[in-house]
Amino acid sequence: MDSALITSDAVTFGLLMAILAGIFITSHSDNPKWKKFYKFVPSLLLCYFLPSLLTTFGVVSEADSNLYYIASRYLLPASLVLLTLSIDLKGIMNLGPKAIIMFLAGTFSIMLGGPIAILIVGTISPEIIGGTGADEVWRGLATVAGSWIGGGANQTAMLEIYEPSTDLFGAMVTVDIIVANIWMAFLLYGAGISDRVDTWFKADASAITELKNKIADYQANIARIPTLVDFTKIIAVAFVLTALGHLAGDSIAPWIDANAPSLADLSLNSNFFWIIVVATTGGLIASFTKLRTLEGAGASKIGSLFLYILVMTIGMKMNIASMLDAPGYFVIGAVWILIHVTILLLVGKVIKAPFFFVAVGSQANVGGAASAPIVASAFHPALAPVGVLLAVLGYALGTYGAWLSAEMMRIVSGF
Repeated sequence: MDSALITSDAVTFGLLMAILAGIFITSHSDNPKWKKFYKFVPSLLLCYFLPSLLTTFGVVSEADSNLYYIASRYLLPASLVLLTLSIDLKGIMNLGPKAIIMFLAGTFSIMLGGPIAILIVGTISPEIIGGTGADEVWRGLATVAGSWIGGGANQTAMLEIYEPSTDLFGAMVTVDIIVANIWMAFLLYGAGISDRVDTWFKADASAITELKNKIADYQANIARIPTLVDFTKIIAVAFVLTALGHLAGDSIAPWIDANAPSLADLSLNSNFFWIIVVATTGGLIASFTKLRTLEGAGASKIGSLFLYILVMTIGMKMNIASMLDAPGYFVIGAVWILIHVTILLLVGKVIKAPFFFVAVGSQANVGGAASAPIVASAFHPALAPVGVLLAVLGYALGTYGAWLSAEMMRIVSGF
């Protein structure tokens, strides 16, 4: 596609906000037709899918836009601060070990899924997994493993270690984004029918329900009509802590690169890592102070709005038509994600894990800190920090898990 119809970020953002307002208005309408529609299509899924159509049909261009960068670097950390203000830390701890088990099952399934996908696709169509030198397909897939176990920093680490060609890496970035985003769409839909999935799993979701109800009760008890002063405090807390995150990232990440490069394996040289960690930690600390009462003025609602805006910009990244450019690679990606899903569902069924843990455990791996809180908040805004905490763990494991997966892919590619 040579050029998009709309190239201005200001116009694109205005269009996205118009779509978001339309979704909010219709999803809260008393019209029976809209009620029936949103019974089957979660509003969050629509916020994600409609912007992808704008990109796919050339209305807007994600490649030339800075909206995702701004949303992920400024609005995401701000939303994490505001969603964490009213957190019930004890309640999250009471959720038990199943969240960690499902997260590790997600990591394990991504590690194994790559080499298994190569074996399956290679048996059916050997030319897809071929290539020589820097164009060996497994080298490009190593970067996908880095992204799906950890995040962008881990993907970059795999890029530097295995050095796939520029063209191959470009194709793999597209596979990464499209396949991961399609799977995220399924998770968002699943969040809307989580009760039915929990029944199939025979899962006890009472701890999650209790936590959601406890937070909802707290919000109702302190609710008040917000003033301009309240809104100013909310925005100040959110963006001051976001600023501290950027300050930490701009200071610590370069220092680690220069003085302790071995820590790069844990993604500690990633600016984004420190932004997310400081914002979440700042929100946790603030939740023990009087700032917690800002929830009564709608802190989490503003945080949720920021998160919805991020969802819209992530949706723009999914140009479905780009699958036509490298169909073979997408076959590998699709088989890989199906293996991940199969193992997750089997483990979830065996340990009777609520679907919330399955969804967040998966997205903390495949999506990372940018989208794990989105999936978690689809169940309840107050649960967003659970997604962040698991995603940060993914950053720590990403490079090691991806390296092991890449070596297995290298070995099976030789058969």
